Amino acid sequence: MTINELIARINVLAQKKRSEGLTEAEECEQKTLYKEYLGFIRGQVKQQLDKIEIVDELPPQH
Repeated sequence: MTINELIARINVLAQKKRSEGLTEAEECEQKTLYKEYLGFIRGQVKQQLDKIEIVDELPPQH
C-alpha cells in the first residue's frame, strides 16, 4: 500500500468513525494503519536527520 492509499484509507475510517462508528475489525484496521503511517513518518524524519552534518567553526587563533 502506498502512503497515499494509506492516508486515504485512514481518512475514510476517521470519517466513518465520526459519522456512524466503526466495527471491531475496522477499529483494529485503523490502529494498524496508524502504526504503519507513524512508522513511515518516523522513517522520513530519521532519514532527514541522518543527512544533517554539524560543522563547528574553529575559534580564531591569536
